[in-house]
Amino acid sequence: MRTDILRQASPFGLTQHNSNCGVLAAAASGLSDFILGKGADVDRVLGTCHINPELLQQPTMSLELTNYCKVLEEAARQSACDNFGLLYGRQFKPQSLGLIGYIGLCSETAERALQNVVNAFPFHQHNTLTRLVDKGDHYRLDYQVRHGGILSKRQDAELTLGMILNLLRHALGKSWNPREVHFEHPRPEQWHEHCKIFDAPVYFDQPYNSMLIVKSSLQRAMPERDATLLMVMQDAIRRLNSESLSPQSLVDSARSGVRRALLHGEPVLDELADKMGMSPASLQRRLREQNLSFTTLVDKVRCEMATHYLQQQQLPISEMALLLGYSEASAFSRAFRRWFGVSPRQWRQASQH
Repeated sequence: MRTDILRQASPFGLTQHNSNCGVLAAAASGLSDFILGKGADVDRVLGTCHINPELLQQPTMSLELTNYCKVLEEAARQSACDNFGLLYGRQFKPQSLGLIGYIGLCSETAERALQNVVNAFPFHQHNTLTRLVDKGDHYRLDYQVRHGGILSKRQDAELTLGMILNLLRHALGKSWNPREVHFEHPRPEQWHEHCKIFDAPVYFDQPYNSMLIVKSSLQRAMPERDATLLMVMQDAIRRLNSESLSPQSLVDSARSGVRRALLHGEPVLDELADKMGMSPASLQRRLREQNLSFTTLVDKVRCEMATHYLQQQQLPISEMALLLGYSEASAFSRAFRRWFGVSPRQWRQASQH
């Protein structure tokens, strides 16, 4: 069995020294074929998201996380398959996940597989929270993309929890199911499909993307457990990140800070700089190096968030001003007309056609 896994792992380039700039391309294994199977134009989807299709054939190469999340959303849109990420994840075998998949497969038990995958995930995908929270008789596995430039990430969330589900079912059987599944995004129209695939209650509009996993179900041994190969895979994924595992870029960190601040009103330069461990002058200087001012950054973040909120049909336009840090709705309307030349209501109506 070990020889078989090593043979399968050989394309992962354990002797390469590529650096991971966002997410290892193994996370998109088979994506082109799946897009094609859903009736969308692969070249158009990948081209819109600035993804070189050749990268998808090389699991230890990497994609920008913004492009990766965008390509899943774009594939869902162009294929008219609203549950694209969910269905893509359902057919995703652990072996196709590259190094992170084999780290799970080579672990001693299902519990250790879960722990090892969570510990290695920062090397597989940057700017992401992945953690196991001990809740007594069960674990809560939390997953959340924390990149300041990514607003739409529903498809990625459903795909990722589906991948982890498949890894656990590899050891525990196809009928195994979590206690509950949680998603950050609003409930989609075809939400019953989520309940069917996870075979568990699924809740939406939650703080994190999570799975509640009963501990007693995790004691079964992994079929391909191999302690030596596990060490090889863990070392390989660390080496792919040795030159690039670093904090978010300054602009992305500032964007994230602005988004959080908007929930409490108008962002303040001094407060943001303090939270980033910088002086206001240093932050302004670093932003200028990227051809940005603090005011422009706030405006850009508001504009992106406004279009994101308007696409959530269940969210009343009257509530968006506060979510964007405006003290009154008229200020939001003026800003929106400046950005797009139409009112928020007109923009939402046009986007529905």
